[in-house]
Amino acid sequence: MTDSGFKKLVLSHFWVAFGAFGVASVLGLYQVVERSGLIPALQSPKVYFASVSTHGVLMAYVLTTFFVMGFGYLVAVSSLKTPLWNPKLAWVGFGVSAFGTALAAIPLLTGRGSVLYTFYPPLQASALLYIGAALLVIGSWFWCVIMLVMYGQWKKGHPGETVPLPMFANTANAILWLWTSAGVALEVVFQLIPWSLGLMDTVDVGLARTLFAWTLHPIVYFWLIPAYIALYSFVPQAAGGKLFSHELGRVAFIMLLILSLPIGFHHLYMDPQQGKGFKLAHGVGTFLVALPTLITGFTISASLEKAGRQAGGTGLFGWIGTLPWRDPMVLAAILAFGMLIAGGFGGIVNASYAMNAMIHNTAWVPGHFHLIFAGTTVILYMAIAYYVWPSLTGRTLVSRTLPVIQLWTWFIGMTILTTPWHILGLLGQPRRISSVVYNSVLTLAWTPYELAMIVGGAILLGSALLFLYILWKSQTAGAPEANAEIRYAGYEEPETPVPVLLNDFKLWNRIILALMLVNFGYPIAQFFFTKTFGSIGWGY
Repeated sequence: MTDSGFKKLVLSHFWVAFGAFGVASVLGLYQVVERSGLIPALQSPKVYFASVSTHGVLMAYVLTTFFVMGFGYLVAVSSLKTPLWNPKLAWVGFGVSAFGTALAAIPLLTGRGSVLYTFYPPLQASALLYIGAALLVIGSWFWCVIMLVMYGQWKKGHPGETVPLPMFANTANAILWLWTSAGVALEVVFQLIPWSLGLMDTVDVGLARTLFAWTLHPIVYFWLIPAYIALYSFVPQAAGGKLFSHELGRVAFIMLLILSLPIGFHHLYMDPQQGKGFKLAHGVGTFLVALPTLITGFTISASLEKAGRQAGGTGLFGWIGTLPWRDPMVLAAILAFGMLIAGGFGGIVNASYAMNAMIHNTAWVPGHFHLIFAGTTVILYMAIAYYVWPSLTGRTLVSRTLPVIQLWTWFIGMTILTTPWHILGLLGQPRRISSVVYNSVLTLAWTPYELAMIVGGAILLGSALLFLYILWKSQTAGAPEANAEIRYAGYEEPETPVPVLLNDFKLWNRIILALMLVNFGYPIAQFFFTKTFGSIGWGY
């Protein structure tokens, strides 16, 4: 594959991802306006739930999957300094995922797929939604294979050498995705597709929710790992320094891999099908998975502090002011950490059984979710795009100021949007509803927060459109940039060979297998050995 052909592959993935993001952003503003009840003409539960389902699928599956694949290819080629293995297979994967996305769009946009992005039964969608979702996942498995082959080939050709940290993390993400996507794939292929086609009269809701829990929480780290790659590999370099410790980075990515998979039952705390012992085990695992994020926070903060002090910063906090805040990558990292701290606190609440019981079905949950995903993850996706765009397009960014404005507005809009959600959750506002107009004195207190959410949604939409404008204008009208290349951060510590356990995944895969058997073996097997009751479909 030629260099131009490879860049076309990566840009194709990015534009599908960001195109989906743009549509979802428009739908997001409509949803907060509709829920407020301020414009009666917009009130339509059917349109609302079609919009929410489409918004969720585009953001959680389409944006992320295509971005992860495109960025993964870029990281593999640039960090290993080797051509892409089997580009035809990469294009096949892109085509399968794109076709699946188009197929799923049909029921979503026609109101026959309004089951939210979790598509929990007994809500039933058109079979096209489930088939499309399955094809999207299958297409991503082509990416996983290519990443694993490139990782293996590099190690074989460089015996005893340390795999570059970006590719090590990239490979961990491919392994994570193969493990975690198996749960939803089993649910969709063996339950939801036959059920929606009428080949089965009923579906076991408990089994379906358990299989989806296999995927539901680890998928967050599939989304997050590219953002962490940027934190470890781009941010220190952009700040004018080096990575404090690449070994700590490897530890963090291994912990994300093995700890994020055997959890998920905190989403099922209120479900009767699983025992309290398994819920406790998954809950403990959920707390443990906070450790690699704490390691990341320490490592990147230390890297930024050293860069700030090298730039002349003195005193306890003087280094902060000397950081290049006008650099999009550095700014995005700082803003992302702010949202991660707030969102992480909400996650601890969600994982705690007693507190989860209070906020589980309230507006608190989408507030937490948007801070972690749309806040922390997406803002770093944006910064990554700005960082790699000159290399992919051969043109500079059309402006140095607009990306900074865009990132700040995204942060401000997300703060204004999610803060009311958390407060409304504590006030008892339920989630998964199309209207909050109950004509009750108790709900009058909700109105100011609904208005604030509209303001936040409008700012976010403006920021999203500005982001797309910057990328498109830069690609079509930016100044020529002939020598742009992807630059990775150097390391503060000597680049000596790392221990085998920090350079290989064989042992970690065996540990994952054992943990998955313990935490999901009986919870899934019980449905085949005990009497359960199926549910008929209820939907379009």
